[in-house]
Amino acid sequence: MIKVLFVCTGNICRSPTAEGVFRRMVEEAGLEGRISVDSAGTEGYHAGESPDPRSAEVARARGYPIDDLRSRQIRSRDFESFDLILAMDQGHLGQLRRLCPPERLGRLKLFLEYAPWAGARDVPDPYYGGPGGFTRVLDLIEVGCRGLLEVLERERS
Repeated sequence: MIKVLFVCTGNICRSPTAEGVFRRMVEEAGLEGRISVDSAGTEGYHAGESPDPRSAEVARARGYPIDDLRSRQIRSRDFESFDLILAMDQGHLGQLRRLCPPERLGRLKLFLEYAPWAGARDVPDPYYGGPGGFTRVLDLIEVGCRGLLEVLERERS
């Protein structure tokens, strides 16, 4: 079982969207018994909350229901439990590196490293922008999740 954790700031926009998208892609590939998916935030100020309604609406429109997800803050045990911890942007990656035990640093990656053709290194925070930002985030997340799944399937073979 490969355990993947997506991380953004509050776990209400980017990382739950990535969790929902990747979960569906894993199911469609018939790999739900081999890959598990979760998400968390570097901060806990939204702990227990549902995803941002704008994220949920954009995701739902493309067939990714995420309304059932609840925000949580990353925990120290996550660095032990998850095989791959994917930061949505370089700021998150820096925070995760400061929190992570040195022997687990190899588990941390920037999410869009799995989609170098995406034209971006970071998934931008759509929280303070308009609806177009949430669509852009979903576009990047779909591309990144496809790249991630391809890599994981190749490594499995």
